Amino acid sequence: MKVVVTHQEAMKFEAKTEKSSFIIDCPTITPVEYFLSGIITCSATDMILLPKNQGKTVTNLSIEGDVVRNDDHPRKFNTLHLIYKFDSDADDTAAARYVMASLETYCSTINTIRDSVKISYTVIHNGKTIRENEHMISGGGSHIDMGEIESCPQ
Repeated sequence: MKVVVTHQEAMKFEAKTEKSSFIIDCPTITPVEYFLSGIITCSATDMILLPKNQGKTVTNLSIEGDVVRNDDHPRKFNTLHLIYKFDSDADDTAAARYVMASLETYCSTINTIRDSVKISYTVIHNGKTIRENEHMISGGGSHIDMGEIESCPQ
């Protein structure tokens, strides 16, 4: 993947990708807002495609992202909470699995930041909260002590 960003005028920049281009108009929309939008859109595409691959349909999808950043520079993301709201013809267990599959496996942008950002999520499926303030086990750079694991004899 290659992107080239060129200065246009004032605080406007053009980003050219291999497929298209778009204008980044700072401070109307900041690069950090574009970054967060990209993270959310990556997961949103999974939320449409994963159910479709199982013959299911997702409608009324919205994903809200709330980030807490450092007060001092660099103002990196510390926490990210995502709220998934959608309707579907899948059951609640499958709906929760779509979210988890996106977060843990398929969404490249989330997987790029997950070792340095604590990521949590809420899932509202067909108007009912089915997961609330859950945390990614592998997110936040946390170390999970599984204790001694006995291996198979060699």
